[in-house]
Amino acid sequence: MITVQLNKADFEYDIHSLVKAFFPQEEVQVSAEEKDTSERISFRIDIEYRPASVAVQFWKNDKKGIRREFQADFSDRKETKNRLKQQLYDMLSEFSKQKLPWGTLTGIRPTKIPMSMLEEGKSREQIETYMRETYFASQEKIDLCIEVAEEELKLLQKIDYENGYSLYIGIPFCPSTCLYCSFTSYPLGKWESRIDEYLDALEKEIEFTAERFKNKHLNTIYIGGGTPTTLTPRQLDRLITKLEQKFDFSHLLEFTVEAGRADSITEEKLKVIKDHGISRISINPQTMKQETLDLIGRKATVKQTVESFQLARRLGFTNINMDLIVGLPEENIDDVRNTMEQLKELDPDNITVHSLAVKRAARLRMNWEEYQDLHMENTWDIIDLTARYARNMGMTPYYLYRQKNMAGNFENVGYAKPGCAGIYNILIMEEKQTIMALGAGATTKFVMDGGARIERVGNVKDITNYLERIDEMIERKAKEMEELNWH
Repeated sequence: MITVQLNKADFEYDIHSLVKAFFPQEEVQVSAEEKDTSERISFRIDIEYRPASVAVQFWKNDKKGIRREFQADFSDRKETKNRLKQQLYDMLSEFSKQKLPWGTLTGIRPTKIPMSMLEEGKSREQIETYMRETYFASQEKIDLCIEVAEEELKLLQKIDYENGYSLYIGIPFCPSTCLYCSFTSYPLGKWESRIDEYLDALEKEIEFTAERFKNKHLNTIYIGGGTPTTLTPRQLDRLITKLEQKFDFSHLLEFTVEAGRADSITEEKLKVIKDHGISRISINPQTMKQETLDLIGRKATVKQTVESFQLARRLGFTNINMDLIVGLPEENIDDVRNTMEQLKELDPDNITVHSLAVKRAARLRMNWEEYQDLHMENTWDIIDLTARYARNMGMTPYYLYRQKNMAGNFENVGYAKPGCAGIYNILIMEEKQTIMALGAGATTKFVMDGGARIERVGNVKDITNYLERIDEMIERKAKEMEELNWH
């Protein structure tokens, strides 16, 4: 364990994230309160906020180590935070004898920095200098960030920020729950008989949203989950038909259905989606190693994934995404290389590479004693390998984000062939446009003033609660729109 003792609570999240980035295997405790612990302490950091300075002291085995103090103007919190992270980074780097490719950048949306600077008319050289001097980022990550931001800006030129909006529809059912998953999802076997009841509630939200946004332009729709293809063909048709009946699609740029797991995909379901004119879907293997799929509780087989992909191609789907996770239990770089070779053979139009981030609600974290002997490996060599394969397949990076609890300070990157990038993915990351989110566990984002102000309204996660309280969920959105003077 690593402990960070503060003399008062301030910047705890930033400190925790940076220390954790250097020592991903260690538990990190940051607190302004004295806490007793029986665990072995690897080292301790004391941070003292003084009237016009900050002092940082490292301790190991009760012996003083590196110490720094720097001037701080606490009226400028952004500058103070950056200076604290810079000093802490230098000390951690000296202590650990390592540097981080992302430097002090710990936020989940690093592309916001170059994007805002590009919008201000700053040159590439100015952005590079700022990211290098302020955040100590490596040239490789600066280049990636700027490349993604430039691609995003080109794609977002089509988007109507002021009069447009996007729509997310959540289907929170899965054939089974994967070991690492913390999304709002429920086993299909338990809820199969109540899915039509769920769609009844969802249709109430659809009708409310369509009425309230009738003077706005709908730009993108994303049906996600869970696994949307746990719905039967009839239920899928019912849902998509309802959307077509209630919304004006004349400004729609993109409609995505996350087909997800191959064990939920059938020819009849894909035909329903295709018959509604939808050509963008996801078929997500996560890995093409069968032993890993068995270990993480993902019932779909590698063979089913290949067959589902080939079926979708035969039916005429021209924009297919495939999601991967690197860092899964008992996988190494050779396993990832084998997965990328198999994807190269299939030739999808998009690949999204996720670095494993195990959240508190995941079974892997909750039952850690049962799984603690599993080997989980992710390295920059693995990240670089996936990037090389994607580029060799004719794809370029178009969106990027990072997650809490992502060991090793890595990132998630979406790659796409020309004309196949997912606009909704960019919108959810860059927070440039309002996204109305419908369904259990879905969170609506009202975006105002070009992203300077964002208000969130979340639906309850529990399905029974959602069914019983759907009118309350709608009323909450209506009240928020009134308070925001949303027209």
